[in-house]
Amino acid sequence: MEKITYTPSGVCSRMIEIEVEDGIVRHVDFTGGCAGNTQGVARLVEGMSVDEAIKRLSGIRCGFKATSCPDQLARALASAKKAN
Repeated sequence: MEKITYTPSGVCSRMIEIEVEDGIVRHVDFTGGCAGNTQGVARLVEGMSVDEAIKRLSGIRCGFKATSCPDQLARALASAKKAN
């Protein structure tokens, strides 16, 4: 099981911790951010392939911000995928 710790930028959440096993997102935990939204996103991607999560979440914006917590999760997954 790969454990990823990511520090998001440009959003309210301060940290994202992700567990990935065999290309599948097993667990996501956001620190900070809008609790209901981040918990919802986390639960929705659990059991999803890393590639599918990246595809679905990339580019989502939060209001006038250029990014969002879901987009930051996609960036964390893409960064970890590229590193491996």
